Amino acid sequence: MAYKKVAGKYNGQIKEVTLGTGEKAVTLGGKKVLPFHSFDGNTGNPPAIGLEITDVAPEEWNEGVKALYADVLGDAAAWAKFIEKTYAPDFICLRFAGADPDGLNKSVAECVETAKAVAEATALPLVIAGCKNDEKDGQLFSAVAEALAGKNILLLAAKEENYKTVGAAGTLAYQQKVAAESSVDINLAKQLNILMQQLGVKADSMVMNPGCAAVGYGFEYLASTLDRIILAALGQNDETLQLPIITPVSFETWNVKESMATEADEPAWGSAEERGIHIEIVTAAAALVCGADAVVVRHPKSLAVLRTFVGSLLGTGLH
Repeated sequence: MAYKKVAGKYNGQIKEVTLGTGEKAVTLGGKKVLPFHSFDGNTGNPPAIGLEITDVAPEEWNEGVKALYADVLGDAAAWAKFIEKTYAPDFICLRFAGADPDGLNKSVAECVETAKAVAEATALPLVIAGCKNDEKDGQLFSAVAEALAGKNILLLAAKEENYKTVGAAGTLAYQQKVAAESSVDINLAKQLNILMQQLGVKADSMVMNPGCAAVGYGFEYLASTLDRIILAALGQNDETLQLPIITPVSFETWNVKESMATEADEPAWGSAEERGIHIEIVTAAAALVCGADAVVVRHPKSLAVLRTFVGSLLGTGLH
């Protein structure tokens, strides 16, 4: 008997969310089938890959990565301009590490001026990440959302502790996009999505960040969570989970021992920079095949490899 291929069919579809403006705007989501299953149907928009920058010179970053940006570290606007011209990622993630109250504690006003300078320096869509202090991030996101009104930025992210502040300012007042961040649990992700929408945030202004973990450091929990979200969204037509997913890979992968251990401490492990790249690529690739619509990475080599990876799976060549 001849083999007859049967296409997988699903009732749901991931909604589309657009970041940025003009020719370089990026649209996430849209898939009606499992990630990269083009043989079954519409895979939606190709995943977006962004590069991370920080508002202050990141002293803790790997020396090899810092060397790539030696001339622009400490000047976020120049850094963004250099990245757009040299590497052309799909978007830039500006992380306000300097706002941390336990660190430099830069004022919200200082951060706003940095955000405005970066927005003027690049035409790429901007993802704005905070300092992991919920109260400070709420203030920061509100102010940046107002200052960059019309830029269609993504605020990464609103959490249960500050979603009212971030959601109200980011989308209701200034029509920006916002990511709902939960802790690697489908029920928590769904609950926060519902709370955001009850607040008045429209689905086409939201993406999800269900959390992240580096490979070898609990990634299996993230993988299973992403799988369950995608299957519920598509197979069960659960509208509360039919949102694009962003995974900030670089936030986790460069902080594990395999990336941080120096070559003096672990000579048998080889180059620390190469180790970091490998962990970043493997984590990001796994997140993409599990359903992420966008990933944030730190190293340009990771960006290049992931573009080839995505293009190969979609049969489009280089993405």
